[in-house]
Amino acid sequence: MTFREIAVLGLGSVGRLAAELLQETGFDVTGLDERVPESLSFPCAPIDASDEAQLSYALSGREAVLSCLPYDLNAAVATVAHQLGIHYFDLTEDVSTTQRILGLAETSTAVMAPQCGLAPGFVGIVTADLAARLDTCRSLKLRAGALPQHPSGRLGYAFNWSPMGVVNEYLNDCEVIEDGVHKFVSPMEWHETVYVGGTKLEAFTTSGGIGTMCSSYLGYVDNVDYKTLRYPGHVDLMNFLFHELLMRERRTLSSEILRRAKPPVKDDIVYVHIAAEGEEGGNPLRLEYVRSFLPIRLCGRSRTAIAWTTAASAVGVIELVRRGELPAKGFLKQEAVPFASFTLTPTGSLFVESDPAVGHRDLLA
Repeated sequence: MTFREIAVLGLGSVGRLAAELLQETGFDVTGLDERVPESLSFPCAPIDASDEAQLSYALSGREAVLSCLPYDLNAAVATVAHQLGIHYFDLTEDVSTTQRILGLAETSTAVMAPQCGLAPGFVGIVTADLAARLDTCRSLKLRAGALPQHPSGRLGYAFNWSPMGVVNEYLNDCEVIEDGVHKFVSPMEWHETVYVGGTKLEAFTTSGGIGTMCSSYLGYVDNVDYKTLRYPGHVDLMNFLFHELLMRERRTLSSEILRRAKPPVKDDIVYVHIAAEGEEGGNPLRLEYVRSFLPIRLCGRSRTAIAWTTAASAVGVIELVRRGELPAKGFLKQEAVPFASFTLTPTGSLFVESDPAVGHRDLLA
């Protein structure tokens, strides 16, 4: 069943762009935020997203909602969407939120699709495509990170993503499959070196980026894990902060300190390094998807790499649901989204058209 009416909750850099991309692809968009930004191309209304009554009123009459809110507000939005029988999409990497939505999806009359961002989200779509090309698959390695193009200081980082979300990823246990066993391991461990386009990066375990991959591939793939990409030396400093200085006990304060010390930058870069190993025709084979994505121009404005890759990931999935190419109800796993179909959507195609050698381009202007 097709739909047109969609609300976008949270109009930061990702939410605003997602709303504009949805409008460009023919959706009737209503924006909802605590503070209404100026110069919007779509109608917007103020809302206290922590108030369930306000949420219910604002989403009544809509056919779908995309939440671009902080992760701790998404469970309430999903509950209201479930009550109203409308499609639900979000960008969360929080494991407990996803578990809550999984429970709601058991009785849902519409799609419940969390984790529609970059990681989890796009990386799961790509990984499933690589795995499907192999006759047998022994390992799936998902790696992604959003970083400044021109890092400074020993951390080599800028908080273009939610600082509290990053803190949780660094401190919550990480879901993996190791030697055929589904387990949780400590974050900021399993350190390794990765290269993307000649740039040396470090990778280490963080929570949430793997999405629902472990439940999908348990019993089929012996080793599945997700790691965040950073410039070398980052993880040692974060371990010092959180564990030696005991800041793991003060997550809110940690996020405030880190955001102040390393504010967002406009010139960022998203690195993706995904590998599937197994056999094809009886011969061992490693398939890789390795990319770096830079800022581009979309809808007449320059967008950071993390903003457009996250927004385009979500909008591409929403487009496929509207087209009827994905199930119309129940829980939607990102690895169930066909990569080929995804890249044929207007927003999914941005991942193909955005050549890092080109840099800034004017797309959907």
